[in-house]
Amino acid sequence: MIKEINLRIRYGETDQMGYAYYGNYPQYLEVARVEWLRSLGFSYKKMEADGIMLPVISLNIQYLKPLTYDENITVKIYLKKTPTVRIEFDYEIFNEQKVLCSKANTQLVFVNMHNGKPVSAPDYLIERIKNETA
Repeated sequence: MIKEINLRIRYGETDQMGYAYYGNYPQYLEVARVEWLRSLGFSYKKMEADGIMLPVISLNIQYLKPLTYDENITVKIYLKKTPTVRIEFDYEIFNEQKVLCSKANTQLVFVNMHNGKPVSAPDYLIERIKNETA
């Protein structure tokens, strides 16, 4: 499954060189994840209401080219395998000229909010993913 999200680099997200500050990239990835989930008809809010949280356990970012102030960027998010207790996403971030500027990967784990233990991905999420990829 692939989803594309468009964002604009805001002034407050840049450093003195006018480049997007590296520490903001995880937020761009989070926006992509939230929108990916929303595109399936769900939200983090619903999962949390169901007693499931989804913390990031691994984050890897490769910075290839800088993103600049007021640039409209595209974040592509890829889900390559069906989630189990973990869900893994790959990302590519492109600038306005469609040049690949960053690659990233995150791994998250489904956790029961009441006891803090890992749980399987919700059935409704698995079913929706299967329907989208069929």
